[in-house]
This record gives sequence, structure tokens and C-alpha cells, in this order.
Amino acid sequence: MSEKQIKIPATYMRGGTSKGVFFSLTDLPPAAQVPGKARDSILLRVIGSPDPYGQQIDGMGGATSSTSKTVILAKSTEPDHDVDYLFGQVSINKPFVDWSGNCGNLTAAVGAFAISKGLVDASRIPENGICTVRIWQKNISKTIIAHIPVVDGEVQEVGDFELDGVTFPAAEVVIEFMDPADGEGSMFPTGNLVDDLEVPGIGTFKATMINAGIPTIFVSAEDIGYQGTELQKDINSDADALARFETMRAYGAVKMGLIQDIAEAADRQHTPKIAFVTPAKNYTASSGKEIAAGDIDLCVRALSMGKLHHAMMGTASVAIATAAAVPGTLVNLAAGGGERDAVTFGHPSGTLRVGAAAEQVDGEWTAKKAVMSRSARVIMEGNVRIPSSTF
Repeated sequence: MSEKQIKIPATYMRGGTSKGVFFSLTDLPPAAQVPGKARDSILLRVIGSPDPYGQQIDGMGGATSSTSKTVILAKSTEPDHDVDYLFGQVSINKPFVDWSGNCGNLTAAVGAFAISKGLVDASRIPENGICTVRIWQKNISKTIIAHIPVVDGEVQEVGDFELDGVTFPAAEVVIEFMDPADGEGSMFPTGNLVDDLEVPGIGTFKATMINAGIPTIFVSAEDIGYQGTELQKDINSDADALARFETMRAYGAVKMGLIQDIAEAADRQHTPKIAFVTPAKNYTASSGKEIAAGDIDLCVRALSMGKLHHAMMGTASVAIATAAAVPGTLVNLAAGGGERDAVTFGHPSGTLRVGAAAEQVDGEWTAKKAVMSRSARVIMEGNVRIPSSTF
């Protein structure tokens, strides 16, 4: 008997500087409506992984961490929330889906999808105005509020808001990450704003390790031999550099208590992130745009899934803004020190401004919220096809 392909309703969306395949939970095959091997196998096949060629030619993935993403949405089971948002970061060359963290960029598309697919109660959607979508982020058990523009009862996607790293303008979506410390533990899991991170065979580095938005390890660019103004080609073409970053990330993950042994980092690629910072400098962005030191507070470069990111992950942007709001962190010091409630940083594609509120309670720093503007739009909708033997 010849095998057939099956069709699964799906929507291909851009959110911020990422793209992903979005599913309604109830549209997935029953076996994939619960966590497990069937769900992971389906998402891997949809994206085109694992691909030893690293191109994801036989799937929807775009061969970068920013485009190897999947989202599953459902009507929320949490009180006072509209939609449950589950994010799966699909490995490009390995057969696994990482469920350990959120995608801040794709968050921008969650509200629009939820409205258009009937996951938000009609009484909450204005005919014209802003629809406040209350998102429950299931990976990290956090609330996110997305403010979605609505015109004539439908999501407004087209607009003049420009986001560095995205070619065309679109409608602005304001996102509030509430209480963004990731997980149940301390925002600074080691108890310190700055630690000495010892990496055998590489060196010992000053590091700020924070749980906000997504667990992130920040080091100073100068300490690791960089300017902090590098673009993707400067880092991603250097296999030895990427291996060093991954080793540093693994030892940082152990120090943060996310894993017990560095060997476990291989199966936890999505978190933590590793980033390097430097005070504001002039540089030329990947688009050719000149970035002036006077227009930014600091420069940040971050790696995602083993490669330097082309812009900045949304969740890492939350980590940057939150760390900048805490006097004494490496991020805060690179931005000039002192107290601040917002930060504008330079990344490889341009600049981004993120607001954050942090306060000290009984000697412990806590993050109240982080706010940023993104944009999102539907690129294509219909059905994605996979062989019936996939699961």
C-alpha cells in the first residue's frame, strides 16, 4: 500500500524578527494534542529536521534558530487569560524539540492568531481600537499581555512601525512581559549580580547570570576578545569561537542550576542564552545602516542555538532590559551604571528600546515587567503536509 501525506491546518507567521509555524491545539492529530514523542516527531517533520545538511530544505524551517520554530495555541485553561501559548524550538540538525523556554519575538504573533482563530472571547474584541490579549506562556508559567490593533473587527497587520531586523514596516504591537523572572527561582540564581565563571581550558570570566525573560549569561566583550560590534559573519564563520561560546554556555548553565552536568547542555540548546556586552560604540549594522554611539546605551550580541543571532531574541531583550535596571550588573555597567527604567541597545541589525521595572524586596531583586514594541503578520495560511508514517 502506498503511503499518503496528511494535512494539518497551520499558519506561517512572522513575529518580531522570527518566523514560525502556528497550530491550534485542536487541529493537531489527537496523538499530538498531548506532549510526547508523536508531537515532537510531527513538529520535526513539519520544520524539516533533523537535517544533516543544515538547510531544512524538506520542511518549513529556514535553517536558522529564528526560523526553526513552532507554536501551539489553545483557549486558556488559566483564570483571567485568553490563550495558552506553548513554544517549541526545533533543532536544525538533531532530532529534538526544546520546550525549555519562551520565544519573545513570536509572542508578538500570538495575540493576532488568538483573535483571528476565535480563541479570544468576542466581547473582548473592540470593533476599532486595541484588543488586550492575556497570554499564558505555558513553557515558563508566566503572563504576557499583548496589545493588538483592531480595525473593523479584524487584526490590523499593516502599518508604519519599523523594527530593525525586519525589512518591511507593519502595525505596532506592544508586549508586556509580567513578572518576567523565568521559573520559580531567584532572578539571580547564584545570589550574585556578577560572578566569576570558570570555564576549564578557556579561562575565568566576569559574568552576570539572570533569569528574566529567558535564562541568560552576560559577559563583557573585551574579556573574551571581541569589540561587541561584531556581525553574524564575524562569529558564525569561526567554528572554534562557536565551540568556545557553547562551552562557556554549558558551564554557565551548571552554575545557574539549570543542568547538573555540562553534558546535559547538548539537549538544552534553547536555554540559557549567552551574550556579550560593551559600552555604546559606533558601528555599521548588517543592513548598512550606521549606528551612532550617541543613539544607544550599549551594544549587545547574543547567541541562539549555537549561532550569533541576526538581531536580538525577544526574551533576551527582556533579560537585557531587566539586567540594565539593576545597578551593578555587567549590562547596567556597560550602559553607564545607575538606575534606569529603559535601555536602548545596539544589535547586529540595528537598535531596540525596551523598558523594564526591577525592585529590591528583602534584599532580593525582582522584575515587575518588561515592555517592548514588536510587529507581526500572517505570511501564509492553509495546511502543512507530512507523511502519515511520521508518528
